[in-house]
Amino acid sequence: MTAQSDWYGPEAATFGDRVAAARERASMTQSVLAKRLGVRPATLRSWEDDLSEPRANRLSMLAGILNVSMMWLINGEGVGIDGPEETSTVGNDMAALLGEMRVLRAEMLINAEAMGRLEKRLRLMLEGQQNG
Repeated sequence: MTAQSDWYGPEAATFGDRVAAARERASMTQSVLAKRLGVRPATLRSWEDDLSEPRANRLSMLAGILNVSMMWLINGEGVGIDGPEETSTVGNDMAALLGEMRVLRAEMLINAEAMGRLEKRLRLMLEGQQNG
C-alpha cells in the first residue's frame, strides 16, 4: 500500500478531503476553482465539507482541472496526489490524529444520516396516529 492510498484512502479521507487537498496542491482558492467549474463558491464549499457531491459532468470537469482521476476523488484509488511527507515522529503522531479525526467525522456523517431516517420514520408514525 502506498502512502497516497493510506493518506487519501476511503478509511482516512472523504471525498471533500480529497477535493480540498487536490485544490490546494493545484494552488487554487475555492473561489478560483468554483469559477473555473461554473459553480458558486458555496457549492464548492459544500462539496469540500461533504454536505453534497457534484453531478457526473462537474465531477469529470473537477478531476480534469485538478489533474486527478474521478475514481481517486470518489474513493482514493487511481491517479491522485501524494500524501504529505512525514518527516518526524511529531508529524507521524499528528497525521495519526488527523486520520482518526477524519474517520470520526465520516462516522458522524453516517450517524447523522441514520438519525434523519429515524426522525422521518417517527414523523410518519405520528402522522399516522393523528390521521387514524
